[in-house]
Amino acid sequence: MTSEFDVADAEVAAEPLTRAVTPRQLIVTVYGLYSRRQGGWLSVAALIGLLAGLGVDGQAVRSAVHRLKRHGVLDATRHDGAAGYELSEAGLTILREGDERIFRRTRATLTDGWLLAVFSVPESERNKRHQLRSQLTRLGFGTVSAGVWIAPAHLHDATAAMLRRLDLTAYADLLRCDYLAFGDLSEKVRQWWDFAQLEPLYADFIADHGPVLEHLGSRTPVDGPEAFTTYVQALTDWRRLPYLDPGLPAELLPADWVGIRAADLFFALHDALEAPAREHVATVLGLRER
Repeated sequence: MTSEFDVADAEVAAEPLTRAVTPRQLIVTVYGLYSRRQGGWLSVAALIGLLAGLGVDGQAVRSAVHRLKRHGVLDATRHDGAAGYELSEAGLTILREGDERIFRRTRATLTDGWLLAVFSVPESERNKRHQLRSQLTRLGFGTVSAGVWIAPAHLHDATAAMLRRLDLTAYADLLRCDYLAFGDLSEKVRQWWDFAQLEPLYADFIADHGPVLEHLGSRTPVDGPEAFTTYVQALTDWRRLPYLDPGLPAELLPADWVGIRAADLFFALHDALEAPAREHVATVLGLRER
């Protein structure tokens, strides 16, 4: 079963080009950032209180968490008589995988080499073929040919974990390789990945969040509630982009590649907002930092 996180983390499998942010996506971000500090559980009341600052009403929160529960991402539990939801084991696993991808600051280098996913799925199991292609897309693979997909070598662990989790190892082989010949590798990369899709998504992120960083300026510290809402919105918008772009070597990218500027912007926002946002959440939850 494809979990809600498989869709929500990258927004690739279902709605890769949408800019609208849903309550479900915001809840995924909040759980990913904060619930694990408290054992993976948040009360419904606390979640409604946090999401209110982001303009999400209580009914929308309840509807979204019920959907996440239905997809096996959240489990309904009570703590000290309070109703709430905790992350399932599947949710925790995928969030841990996402941490490495979303918060990775370094790009691949030419000396790292490449990862090839070579797969063949019988026509009688075409649903497995679709699932495999969707998941490789979600991880940021480019397409060399129908059954040969490519990514920077650092995606080996995440790819192997995905294949095991979804019981797809019988259909694929993973190989590390170097590009030897023939042709210009930067031109090949443009054939394997859809830069025309990526560029406007990065440009939208800069347009939406660049003015926010300018507004923050040198203000230190940033007000907690403002830091929380700004950071959650930025991370929710950013979360899908490191999946669509697997961190290709800078030497192979177009000059002044907008993706590098977008990454610089996100991490500048992260550095300015993460700590005061976390402190605000601890205050709302009535908990001390762990």
